[in-house]
Amino acid sequence: MPGPLNSTYPYYFILSAYVDVGEVRYLLFLIILSLFLCIIGANSLLVYVICINRSLHEPLYIFLCSLFVNDVYGSSAVFPLLLTQILSDIHRVPVSLCLLQNFCLFSYGAIELLILAVMSYDRYLAICCPLEYQARMTPSRISFLLALTWVSPCIFCIIMTSLSATLHLCNNVIQKVYCDNHSFTKSACSDTSLINAWGLLITSLFVFVPLSVILYSYVLILKVCFSGSAQTRQKAVSTCGPHIASLLNFSFGAFFEILQSRFDMSGVPNMLRVILSLYWLTCQPLFNPLLYGLNMSKIRIICKSLFLSHF
Repeated sequence: MPGPLNSTYPYYFILSAYVDVGEVRYLLFLIILSLFLCIIGANSLLVYVICINRSLHEPLYIFLCSLFVNDVYGSSAVFPLLLTQILSDIHRVPVSLCLLQNFCLFSYGAIELLILAVMSYDRYLAICCPLEYQARMTPSRISFLLALTWVSPCIFCIIMTSLSATLHLCNNVIQKVYCDNHSFTKSACSDTSLINAWGLLITSLFVFVPLSVILYSYVLILKVCFSGSAQTRQKAVSTCGPHIASLLNFSFGAFFEILQSRFDMSGVPNMLRVILSLYWLTCQPLFNPLLYGLNMSKIRIICKSLFLSHF
């Protein structure tokens, strides 16, 4: 049994949520590997399609490209280690790798919500202020919004990870299949008030603020839809539908992740907890390419022509 940790590096954590599946591990490995390859392939394809086609160099598609890149980033933070651990008999993770995974997962979630908030602002301008859209959504504003969605979460998460690295650890067991900052902090026996306050600040900035922007944008969009023509309503549904579906899908996975971290889930079967905890890192990156690739006619047409030109 793992005992208390002393103050000498390197530390390691044991990920105790892995289930001993015997020979089935190889089948599970192939399934997880297939999902990971699908995520990388689908998102990378759409990034490539958007980058090489000048007709897609519009704000909406640029933000979509950023969303696809972030989905690859978030999945890459978990799946390689997950695949390694499935084939391993001892589920140990060095503390340095655990801290890196904390940073990647927290920044992935913050970036995802910020991009969805920026996309809702973009749809608000396109639907509610169509005549002013080009004047407001300038290249400099697009660059600023992209920098805001990527740089600010990374800065705040670097500080949070640095604070976590200073903690004195007394326990080396994490009840999950990957590291997260809440589980890491719970393993400490030193004062965690500073990092808890910082985590609350990050949650306020990168959860409540983006959700408020999204809610406010859609309230304004709904007002225009109800008072506008049928054509306006159709445009709103076609462009906002995938965005709302993506937000709901991500929110469901993130909500369960928060629920599992904050409350005792011992009554839930271990395998179900593992599946649901991986939901937001699997279904969101798989869901977004299908959602936007199939529903947005420009992307769909270009993908078709790209495939047909190779056969």
